[in-house]
This record gives sequence, C-alpha cells and structure tokens, in this order.
Amino acid sequence: MIAMKAYRLLTEDDTSAFCHKVTEALSKGWELHGSPAYAYDAAAGRMRCAQAVVKDYDGLYDPEMKLSQL
Repeated sequence: MIAMKAYRLLTEDDTSAFCHKVTEALSKGWELHGSPAYAYDAAAGRMRCAQAVVKDYDGLYDPEMKLSQL
C-alpha cells in the first residue's frame, strides 16, 4: 500500500466549538500543521479561526474520500 499525507483545514467561528473540532482531529491521529489563523468575517460580524492538520494514510488519494473519516 502506498502511504500519503492527508491534509485538512479546520475552520469555525472563534468559539469553543473550534477548539473541540481541533481536539477531535488530534484524538483521531491528525497532527497540527503550522499555526492557527484568525480573521474577521465582516459579512457575519465575527472572528473565524482556521487550523491546518495532517495525517499519514496508507492508501491512494481519491477525490471522493471523506478526509474527516480517516
């Protein structure tokens, strides 16, 4: 089987939901990749957060794969 590195960008409003989303990914073997980012969403009137995560995966890339289920 060929190993690949899967990549996801987790995003959420700046609430505890974002921390829970990242914590859940870490508990499933994903690793932080870089620093978190914060930006003001003027249309919604709130701050948004983003965090990239990566995970080694034994398999081939398929654009139909659900990365959240790796």
